Amino acid sequence: MWRVRHPSAPSNQPGPPFDAPAARRLRAALGMGPEHVAHGMQVSYGLPYVTPDLVIAWERGVSPPSSAELSALAGVLWCAPGELIARPRTLREHRMARGIAPEDVAREAGLDLRSYLRMEESGDWRGNERQSVALADALRLSLPDFVAVTGREQRLAELLRSAASTRWQGYVRPVGKIAPLEKDILEEVLQELHEDYQGHMAATLSWGGGSSDSSDSGRAFLDDIVDNFWTAVRRRTG
Repeated sequence: MWRVRHPSAPSNQPGPPFDAPAARRLRAALGMGPEHVAHGMQVSYGLPYVTPDLVIAWERGVSPPSSAELSALAGVLWCAPGELIARPRTLREHRMARGIAPEDVAREAGLDLRSYLRMEESGDWRGNERQSVALADALRLSLPDFVAVTGREQRLAELLRSAASTRWQGYVRPVGKIAPLEKDILEEVLQELHEDYQGHMAATLSWGGGSSDSSDSGRAFLDDIVDNFWTAVRRRTG
């Protein structure tokens, strides 16, 4: 296995999740070769170490670009940085996908830059409710992304697993505190998850103990409980 080395590259933050096929597709649509991309990044963005081989490595997923490299690549390919980013998960990745400077997000959220950067680097969001809402507005976060970025997804998963496997009625309010949806939607979704999980497990209790396949199916359903929850929410909210 080979590695691309560029020792003259400046130190930089790790880049967001890179969409290598999108980079290759966008380059081809412009009729550019890797050498054209490399030349553009050298001349227009002051990155002399970028070679055609490095561009090819990015497109093959061998060596993802850093944050600065991705921004320069987007400039050369005449696209927004978000078009070169796979589905963002972290606070930094969402900010990069929107092409927003950290100081702008910090200002919108009412935080000093140093505090915001600490949260971004640690992945531990500590803003209050007002700051959290401002963050969601600044980054245009969907509710699922907001829950993930603010570190609430693990707690949501725990509540949803309990709701699916026990009495779901007792979890409407706790889940609503994490995912503020209308009560009737939450009730319908939690009931659906409960019924789906019980359906996966029903065969285990029949025919003299059922099969291990049904147990495996039930565990898989609980493992994907957060995705199952948001899918059910989207069906009801459009």
